[in-house]
Amino acid sequence: QVQLVESGGGLVQAGGSLRLSCAASGSIGSINVMGWYRQAPGAQRELVASITSGGSTNYADSVKGRFTISRDNAKNTVFLQMNSLKPEDTAVYYCNGNIRRSFSYTILDYWGQGTQVTVSS
Repeated sequence: QVQLVESGGGLVQAGGSLRLSCAASGSIGSINVMGWYRQAPGAQRELVASITSGGSTNYADSVKGRFTISRDNAKNTVFLQMNSLKPEDTAVYYCNGNIRRSFSYTILDYWGQGTQVTVSS
């Protein structure tokens, strides 16, 4: 089995910062893209940022210049540093991993359980 476990969410005032972490564990052969998605109440889940195993990054326009995604390949961990937070960043943030399990050629998407980020005005 493969598990993704997020941590680091919470309540912060507008203009503040939070750092999210997500650790993948289990029978992992390799991890391709890792990313962060978010879902606000009544809205669809949207991509926030993603990073390849080689370090190439992609960001939603709404977070460019404020959020930074990074990863530690040796520890199968991805991070999201969120600065200059706005009330509209309030959402449940989900970690995603594009993972090939050990002894398998199949690549599947795995999701964390989500962590709440609330930004007060």
